[in-house]
Amino acid sequence: MMIKESSLRGDPDLRGELAFLARGCDFVLPSRFKKRIKCFKQLQLQQQQQQQQQVQSKPEKKPGTPPPAPGAISPPPAPRFYYPRGLPVSGPPQNHDAAIAAAEAAFTEFEEEKADIYEMAKIAKACGYPLYWKAALFNAAGGERTGFVSVHSFIATWRKLLHSCHDDSSMFICLLAKPSCSYLEQEDFIPLMQDIVDTHPGLTFLKDAPEFHSRYITTVIQRIFYVVNRSWSGRVTMTELRRSNFLQTLALLEEEDDINQITDYFSYEHFYVIYCKFWELDTDHDLYIDPKDLARYNDHASSNRIIERMFSGAVTRGNSVQRENRMSYAEFVWFLISEEDKKNPTSIEYWFRCMDMDGDGVLSMFELEYFYEEQCERMEGMGIEPLPFQDLLCQMLDLVKPKSQGKITLSDLKRCRMAHIFLDTFFNLEKYLDHEQRDPFALQKDIDTEGPEPSDWDKYASEEYEILVAEETANEQLHDASFDDDYESDELQVPGDIGNKMEKLVISDLTA
Repeated sequence: MMIKESSLRGDPDLRGELAFLARGCDFVLPSRFKKRIKCFKQLQLQQQQQQQQQVQSKPEKKPGTPPPAPGAISPPPAPRFYYPRGLPVSGPPQNHDAAIAAAEAAFTEFEEEKADIYEMAKIAKACGYPLYWKAALFNAAGGERTGFVSVHSFIATWRKLLHSCHDDSSMFICLLAKPSCSYLEQEDFIPLMQDIVDTHPGLTFLKDAPEFHSRYITTVIQRIFYVVNRSWSGRVTMTELRRSNFLQTLALLEEEDDINQITDYFSYEHFYVIYCKFWELDTDHDLYIDPKDLARYNDHASSNRIIERMFSGAVTRGNSVQRENRMSYAEFVWFLISEEDKKNPTSIEYWFRCMDMDGDGVLSMFELEYFYEEQCERMEGMGIEPLPFQDLLCQMLDLVKPKSQGKITLSDLKRCRMAHIFLDTFFNLEKYLDHEQRDPFALQKDIDTEGPEPSDWDKYASEEYEILVAEETANEQLHDASFDDDYESDELQVPGDIGNKMEKLVISDLTA
């Protein structure tokens, strides 16, 4: 009798009985032999079950937790919860087929089923997108190269996008971004903005002034990045676009013919104010200003030390490099909005970067004293006795209420809701004195007011635009009046050169 399992041969009692059987002994009962085999198999099964339970048990097992039942099924993997290109809608094949059929039907209205950029408006609406997505759809399907888009090229492009992009933000970025990029840079917005300039009814007057196209487009793009690009990376991501109101504002352009009613991003009046302010400072009109030019803004309201910080590269974005002592028009857009609306989160970040001289993310008492020293010197020059720094510091700490004693962080400024007063105190003397003379109860009332009030930037732009228009109207009236006076004097007096010619003619007639 052969036993194949080595574990059975290892039993000494069983080996003894097998030896008796081999010598021909017949006193070993078969029933006893079967019983011992059965008991050995049961013991072996119990050992295997214990080993399985040890493998399935967790290492962080709490004391007192009962062991899992034998043969328990492992839990299923956690469902996917991160979708960078949007959450897929249930039943996508049917939705995609219906959308593609609608686009194909729209192309049948055009000759040879080809559409130019203006006819793409119908295609955009057929696809369920706002009107001013048409340039993005046109260029994504290859229209920029050929001047038109065929139904086949558009459907092939759009079908690919439908399967990979599941919300408007991801679709918008995929349409405008460079190949293999999941973000938008400033130049990616130029085709979209040029189409708005060319076709929006509120900007038809710009057709006769093409030199202002690039200025307006630059202004709008800078305002988009000022609001949307919260990371200061110079790249608008899908997450940043979802958190902003840009796509909703872009859709409003279709409904509003007066573009000045859309104060976010696109207002021409806001552009006019920004460009006029820059033009006043840019005396040589090379579209760059230096620290001396910028110091003249608002009658030297900003301190020289904060201006030095602006030109040091503290507020550059992404991989851009600050030109030595030069500020471009695009950079001036950021400065002006930040200067006139210090309640804006981006503005607070802008000035925090300027004041954080060592870049450690904290405003120390030394840095605050450094900026306040110049304010004291200027007040003494005006005959105003400045508040000692220690007293002012107590006021500012009570105003901000920082979490860490003696250190003011960016989150502290954003949380206190009085960051504009704090910032003006250290580098804008005119606004600092205005805050000091204002009724503190009225100030508290403004802070406690909740509701959709216009921002400080909207208020400033509206007031400045009215002033600029009034000045322009007065200059035109003065010019017209001087022109009328010159015209009347021309009728009463004959110019010398014309008078001499007339005398010669008369003399020739008399001698004839």
